[in-house]
Amino acid sequence: MRSGWTDLPDELRAEIQATTGRVKSIEPARRGNHADFASTLHGPDGSTFVKAARKPADGDGPEAMSLRREAAVNPYVAEFAPRLRFQVETGEWVALGFERVDGRPADFAPGSPDLAVFAKTLHAIQATPCPDVVQRAVEQCWASAGEDVSAIAGSALVHTDLNEDNLIITSDGRAYVADWAFVARGQAWAELGLLIPWLLKAGHTPREADAWVSQFTSWAGAEPSHIALFSRVFAERWRRSSETLSAPWVAEYAALTRRWADYKLGPRGQIQPM
Repeated sequence: MRSGWTDLPDELRAEIQATTGRVKSIEPARRGNHADFASTLHGPDGSTFVKAARKPADGDGPEAMSLRREAAVNPYVAEFAPRLRFQVETGEWVALGFERVDGRPADFAPGSPDLAVFAKTLHAIQATPCPDVVQRAVEQCWASAGEDVSAIAGSALVHTDLNEDNLIITSDGRAYVADWAFVARGQAWAELGLLIPWLLKAGHTPREADAWVSQFTSWAGAEPSHIALFSRVFAERWRRSSETLSAPWVAEYAALTRRWADYKLGPRGQIQPM
């Protein structure tokens, strides 16, 4: 369960309000779970989305590390990400404040106009050089798979979590990509592979999802055997997770990755043409 505003230390709240002004009202985030505190703070000079994480006594924990990654990459993705307004740290806590972007989550369903907006933004991400501040390697997620996953390694900027909730569509049709907590460097086509389960969840068939991601040169030009490896390891990783984690979304995600792997690899485990 996330912390509330009054659960935060007085010193941290004072540091935050030194930038936002005195908080008049608070709007907790409806989704996400990668921070101990996540809310929009409404103050005299506007609204700020604030994420905060508690650090263990012996250094940064996973949540604090994710906030530091997000803060470090923000200046390099300002074209399509909410702007970081401040980063503060007091005692056992680190907090980030972002400009509040008013909009709605994207709709990835077949035929949705949001897909064209998303594609334009994703092309821009794939054309953005990965800055040196991004040290996390995308293949680390599969290091325990028992296979050589070096084919996924690369130098491209990879958000790694482009789900509908992380794409904010504004009233003027602009798309902002939020939550860069798991940003990494790797093969650009890996971004498309990680996106496919979300397309399936939104109603695309595997063939339709394959066709959609094929508009990107990184996917269309990827070595088929590398995509086969990715698809197989992706499904296996989430199969293992579903055996140890009881959350319903884990089982659902495991089923989506398995559905994709079955389509792409075929019944004999050989990659199938689109």
